[in-house]
Order: sequence, then C-alpha cells, then structure tokens
Amino acid sequence: MKKLILFVVLVTFCVGQKSYCQDSKTTNPDKYTKHNKGKMYIYWGGNRDNYTKSNIHFKGADYDFTLYDVVAEDKPKGWHIDYINPGRMTIPQTNFRIGYFITDHYNISLGVDHMKYVMEQNRAVNYSGYYPNPGNYGEILPNNQVLLTEDFLTFEHTDGLNYVNTEFSRVDDLSGLLKLPNTDKFQLNITEGVGIGVLYPKTNAKVLGNERHDDFHISGYGVSAKVGLNFTFFKHFFIQTELKGGYINMNDIRTTKDSADSASQEFFFLQRIIAVGGIFQL
Repeated sequence: MKKLILFVVLVTFCVGQKSYCQDSKTTNPDKYTKHNKGKMYIYWGGNRDNYTKSNIHFKGADYDFTLYDVVAEDKPKGWHIDYINPGRMTIPQTNFRIGYFITDHYNISLGVDHMKYVMEQNRAVNYSGYYPNPGNYGEILPNNQVLLTEDFLTFEHTDGLNYVNTEFSRVDDLSGLLKLPNTDKFQLNITEGVGIGVLYPKTNAKVLGNERHDDFHISGYGVSAKVGLNFTFFKHFFIQTELKGGYINMNDIRTTKDSADSASQEFFFLQRIIAVGGIFQL
C-alpha cells in the first residue's frame, strides 16, 4: 500500500510539473525575433558607387594599347518611381538578394548588385601601345597622352556592372544593448559578411570608331565584404543599410561585335546600399 501511495504521489508531481512548464511556455513564449534558424529573407534596394582609377587594356587584330588611371563614376537616378515600376526596375542601380538562415546567427544568400560604371570623357590620360590612324579621333596630346574623346573611345557598364554573388553573413541583435522593450515590434541588428561572384556586365563600348557594342557577357570575377544595420519592424519587415566594398577583375570584356576585340581592367569599388525586405519562417 505504501508503495502504491508513493507511486501515485510521484505521478501526480510529474504531471503537475509538465502542466506548469506548458503553462509557463504559454504565458511566456519566445518572441518570434529571438531565433532566426530556418528563416528566409528577401530584399530589394538601390545603391551609390565609387570606383578607384583603373588601367584599361584594349586589344584587337590591328591594335593593342593601354590607358592608365582612367576615372569612372556611377550613374545614379535618385529617388525614382522606376525602383518599384515592374517594367523599369532594372534601369536604376539596384540590389536584389535572397537568403536563408542556417543558424540563429549565420545565413547564406544569393544576389545581384546592379551597379553602373561610366568612364569619364574628355580627360587626358597616359597611354602605351599602338592603334591605327592615330590623331584621326582628336585624341593626340603632348607628353604621350591621349584625350578620351567620343570619337576615340566611349566605355561604360551601364546595363550594368552586374556582380552576381553569393554571401556568407552573420547577424547579431543589438536590441538588448539599447534596452528595446519588445523586439517583435522593433529590432535592431548588425550584420557583417563576405562574398564572391562573377561579373556579368552589358558593356556599352565604341572603340576607335567601330560600331557601338552592347551585349551581356561573363567578363570576370569579384570578391567583397560588407557591414550593415538591419531595422526590423513587426517581426517580418525590415530596412537594411549596408556599406560594401570589394575588388573586381574583368579580364574578358567584349568591346565590339568581333570576338577578337576585347578589353580588361581591375579596380576596387565601394557601395552604399539601402534596401527594404521581408523575413519569414519556412
């Protein structure tokens, strides 16, 4: 009898403990934003870009020359409806990314950084090499320099300098440091990441009076690193700002319709990105 009473007491205690734990979880559930593992996110935004000077090497059947310290800029569109116009979303400088959290802190993603690169015209640069009919393009200057006239050369990646890349990133919640009361309403995160990818530009070029060329072509590779702030609202929506820099090596740029003609260059870039997106549990 004593053993039976002891057994009943133990069973009652265990059931009570289980009920208490369940009630505790019901009254104090984990916030949705406490864990990220298994979540997927997607974002869309815009960028501004800076590029270092680069040496551009052009070669073809009857020319082989290099331009030194060429300056280039981006081609911003500002705050414009095209960023959300489905028929024109690829015209501005944009960023698209989709990712998946493999742990609470780490995620992998795939994205396209649609930057634009425009060589500055009418600048004097040093050059070496040879090309036909020198002086016929209004380009010859003293001291072994040329002027980048439109007749001599136009060169831009404006459809665009497409960096198709994969990233590995870490995310950390800063809400506790700032004593934010409810992260399911507002959460602040910091993110850092590294990436690697290929360059798939649509290069617009007109070299030595040849017909203007404009075609997509895999032209090289890039590596990058970033740091950013993520502002998440009501669990599922966020604004993310990023500072992203990297190195681009384009060793096979199409410049004319003749496959024998090509260019190559390498440079560093810096992007300032702002994007809007969503995050949800799979």
